[in-house]
Amino acid sequence: MKKFRLLVMAMLAVAMSSCSEKLVQRDYHVCAFIWPSCHDDSLGRTNWEEGIGEWEVIKKGDPRFPGHYQPKQPLWGYEMDNDPAVVEKWIQTALEYGVNTFIYDWYWFDHYPYLESALNDGFLKAPSNQKMEFFIMWANHNVKHNYWNYHKWGDDESLLWTGDIDPADFPKIVNRVINQYFVLPNYTKINGCPVFAIFSTDLFVKSFGSEEKALEAMEYMRSEVRKAGFPDMHYMMMDGGGFPCNEAGKARVDKRMFLKPDSWALYNMGGFDTDYMKHCQNALDFRADWDEYMDIPVFPTVSIGWDDTPRFPAKGENDVTRFNHSPEAFKNYLNEAKKYADAHPDQPKFVMINAWNEWVEGSYLLPDRYWGYAWLEAVRDVFGPVETK
Repeated sequence: MKKFRLLVMAMLAVAMSSCSEKLVQRDYHVCAFIWPSCHDDSLGRTNWEEGIGEWEVIKKGDPRFPGHYQPKQPLWGYEMDNDPAVVEKWIQTALEYGVNTFIYDWYWFDHYPYLESALNDGFLKAPSNQKMEFFIMWANHNVKHNYWNYHKWGDDESLLWTGDIDPADFPKIVNRVINQYFVLPNYTKINGCPVFAIFSTDLFVKSFGSEEKALEAMEYMRSEVRKAGFPDMHYMMMDGGGFPCNEAGKARVDKRMFLKPDSWALYNMGGFDTDYMKHCQNALDFRADWDEYMDIPVFPTVSIGWDDTPRFPAKGENDVTRFNHSPEAFKNYLNEAKKYADAHPDQPKFVMINAWNEWVEGSYLLPDRYWGYAWLEAVRDVFGPVETK
């Protein structure tokens, strides 16, 4: 069944995002996640009062142990991610170093979209945006008061925003993402179907009160996508951290399959470990086991590392990826992801990278004053530059 389904996908894959002459075509979708927090936002002022978004927190990073690189120092300075001139530089750099797809985190809190300006005003207004594909991941997770700015909220762990939504908002969400994003020629499509990733299946279900109602909501969204002229929607199920394919893991995944996802990706596939090599090996093991178990594509995700100490003053050396952590190790990890994609010719060749600009979590491809362009160079060494027209 899996082979038949993936063969059909491969036969149609040539239709992926082919609507624009300007759009760059290549075999691999090398995708980098974008955390759109570094700009002023009316709702964002709840957390970041200085008007520079999460740069306010990133700048407060401090070393917690000898050799700890904090604060992170962007090579290009503290630029706003909703500035089209900044994002134009991102696009040109991404293509030069082998990244051809951005995955934008997308939020909906308290009946309204959140942090959309990075995509709407930054990326979509950048002159060369149509050379770059993009799709969105609905980051429907809960946010505690002190999660994004402990410096302001201290020990307040009560919920500031919830990832589950008012069901009455869902038609607004569906209409918004179809008409603002799916219809664009450079929005990523598989078999002509726009890709829509959802971070939390559990909170999606909670929004509607039952599995039956959640499935109805998903079918409603698919039907609206079809009405808009697409064959269907490609629903990519997401998970935050990787976990093993044991009985508990299988039970966790099996209970979500009623929503009929078309693919699965794990944002941080290897989970967390202070040793980067162990993280990488975990990711390879988890991916191999889940690929054998699942009957849908399991897309590889490669993480650069983890260091979210700027958010949490109590964290220290046991909370940071610090052993065997290097661009060379990352390059080897990328090579394994490429081999995995090549070994699955019957499915689209997606390789996801965590992340493009997660400065506050220590996972970014963008150049800084410590590593320079080393992480980007690793991507180019593996996939080559994207040839532009």
